[in-house]
Amino acid sequence: MDTPNVVFRNATLIDGTGAPGRVGDLAVSGDRIVALGDIGRVAGAVEIDATGLALAPGFIDAHCHDDLPLLRLPLLEAKVSQGVTTVINGNCGFSLAPIPPGRGRPPAPLDALTGNGRFVFETFAAYFAALESAPPAVNSACLVGHSALRHAVMDDVYRPAGEGEIAAMRDLLRAAMTDGAIGLSTGLFYPPSAEAPTEEVIALSEVLASFGGVYVTHMRDEADGVSDSLRETFRIGREAGVPVIVSHHKCMGQANHGRSVETLALIEAAGRDQTVWLDAYPYVATSTFLQPGRVRDASKVLITRSETTPEAAGRDLADIAQEWGVTAEAAAERLVPAGAIYFQMDEADVSRILAYEHTMIGSDGIVAEPHPHPRAWGTFPRVLGHYARDRGLFSLEEAVRKMTSLTAGRFGLTDRGVLREGAFADLVLFDPATVIDTADFQTPAQPAAGIHQVWTNGACVWKDGGPTGARPGRVLRRA
Repeated sequence: MDTPNVVFRNATLIDGTGAPGRVGDLAVSGDRIVALGDIGRVAGAVEIDATGLALAPGFIDAHCHDDLPLLRLPLLEAKVSQGVTTVINGNCGFSLAPIPPGRGRPPAPLDALTGNGRFVFETFAAYFAALESAPPAVNSACLVGHSALRHAVMDDVYRPAGEGEIAAMRDLLRAAMTDGAIGLSTGLFYPPSAEAPTEEVIALSEVLASFGGVYVTHMRDEADGVSDSLRETFRIGREAGVPVIVSHHKCMGQANHGRSVETLALIEAAGRDQTVWLDAYPYVATSTFLQPGRVRDASKVLITRSETTPEAAGRDLADIAQEWGVTAEAAAERLVPAGAIYFQMDEADVSRILAYEHTMIGSDGIVAEPHPHPRAWGTFPRVLGHYARDRGLFSLEEAVRKMTSLTAGRFGLTDRGVLREGAFADLVLFDPATVIDTADFQTPAQPAAGIHQVWTNGACVWKDGGPTGARPGRVLRRA
């Protein structure tokens, strides 16, 4: 063996498969793992004593919205500080491509995620080229957003698409998949896609079958109609002949607390006849754009951003409403366009969904918001520290599997998410005894504790509590 770039000594190797951790060494040459276990006297150019620390595959964020931050915040401290080395973008129907120039400001919330339409790309080839010309610190794979497709071809997105418009969207989706996108995402909960009938989504999803793509959805309803929305999701996957992924699965609203028993049973039953997967985040609060009609359904609402009242970021909507002498709904009307955090879920449901065998971990965070949901900085350490170590919801090895090999397998990321010879050297070195999220709803932009070093494609991107400045991330195209 040639001299490795780096050798980690005496680490607890957690390989990502769910197998028990074992103490051993791991050697990296270039961008690959070249040896692990007992590698004897082979010395590395850099030797790292990892005694008492765990070495795992870099975490894969199964659900996020880093499409634009990859270009504008390429060190992506919010993610690498958690041990994340790969992000799955284009979720909830929102992607930066394919959107032809001159289409104007996209509908909300696609507008906020594209910088009010200033950062859009006509093709995925162009978007990927931009990422490759100025690489970020993490790898990225991307879904094609249904809302982006609708904005690209429809003059009015608040209605069902016509036959010709569906044909045009199918052509754009086919081109995006050819460019290397990994699937289609919808946000049927949101106005840009809410008017799309199921048949429109099936017609688009049919394109994915020949590419081996996946259909990923923020369903129409995650509250009273959650079970019906699951059945719609299953139908789309079944009739299009593609795997489906239920995004950030949850049961919202006090009347629906406890219904995860029902929804997980539906997912389990559907999975016997078709491929159904899901992701989740470890919090009882959601976050999306501020909808005045929705605020009464939450026990608490925090503002993450507001175009009309920027100083409202981080404040409780109830306090703002009292200060203005208006109802919470009226205050929300004055704050929009805005983003918000809604406290609507039950901890028992969150825990039950996280513990489900087939649940991947995704942050769904918006890292660039003035006052983001703490999931943007804390998701993965929270699963490791709070749910695995402190609560014993599952083992540390199972927690790592949910963040690594499970996700890599679902999205077809070859040689990612595992520790083995020949796999890419995406790595996170952490302390199992101290790893924990420090981000909370008051101070959300806080790096986690216990994350010692993070490596992407064999290059160290996080060390000693800060980014190294290295930007070795790659675009991960559909295989």
